This record gives sequence, C-alpha cells and structure tokens, in this order.
Amino acid sequence: MSQPMVGIVMGSDSDLPVMKACADMLDKFGIAYEVIISSAHRVPEKTAAYAASAESRGLAVIVAGAGGAAHLPGVIAALTPLPVIGVPIKSGALEGVDALYAIVQMPAGIPVATVAINGAQNAGILAAQIIGTGDAGVRARVKAYKEDLSRHVESKNKRLSEIGIEEYLKEKTGR
Repeated sequence: MSQPMVGIVMGSDSDLPVMKACADMLDKFGIAYEVIISSAHRVPEKTAAYAASAESRGLAVIVAGAGGAAHLPGVIAALTPLPVIGVPIKSGALEGVDALYAIVQMPAGIPVATVAINGAQNAGILAAQIIGTGDAGVRARVKAYKEDLSRHVESKNKRLSEIGIEEYLKEKTGR
C-alpha cells in the first residue's frame, strides 16, 4: 500500500457513513489515505498527537468531520501547518447548522476550508485538487472527472430537448 497523503479524521464512528464519501472520491483519484476516529473532546491528547505528527508522516491534507460543537477540524488546524478541510456532520436538534458555524467561524490565523453539511464527497474532491497542485497525475484525474461531470449534464440536456419536459420527468421518476 502506498503512503497515505490524506488523513480522514472523525470524532465518532457515527460519522463514518458520511465520511466514506470522502474516501470513495480519494479512491477514484488514486490517492492513498488513512482513516481514524479521534475526538477533540474525548481523546484530546490523541487528537493533538495526530495533528502534530501529520506532516512528518507524509500527509498533505487532513479532512476532519464533526457534528455538534464540531471542534475537531479547528483543533487539528491549530496544531498542523497542513491544509484542513472541515466536514460539518448533520446531527442533533440543529441538524448540522451548529457544526457548520463552528467549523466555518475560525479565528484569524487558523483557517479551515469548509464544505457543506455532510459534504464529504466535495471534501475528497477538494483534497485531490490541493494535492493536484503538485502532482500532475492527480490533476489530470481531477480534470477528467470534471469533464465527465460536464458530459453527463450535456447528455441530460440533450435527452430533455429530444423528448420534452413531461416525457423526461416520466423517464426520470418512472411515473
């Protein structure tokens, strides 16, 4: 197995179904990663050691998912020079809005790139784009992925213009 370039960190195993989308995107781009559970509140020493050692272990980007108070991405960002991407996890009474605010409202000097609530897929793509700034192969795979997205939209547009709104909706919904 190759050296992990991305660390995927989550505060709880309940975050894994969301964070798997990040791992799936990294697999698609051929980027090695590691996955750990490390709570900023329940195991702060472990979280600090992980963040502090990430650069020396060869990581290039850390993606951290957290719900609720969502301190994990910010704590990690405070302890590493690497880029950190925060994924607010939908949970609790506020359905992830609290996590979004906690991650996006970082103090000056401690930036955390933030994706949408449960936006782990975009976090994986952003991690690949960051790595792609120094790796032409990864950059080419990201470019091909985006071109494929464009082709997919254009094929939908072509089908819509061929059959019209009503038939398109019937095809899409099966009704």
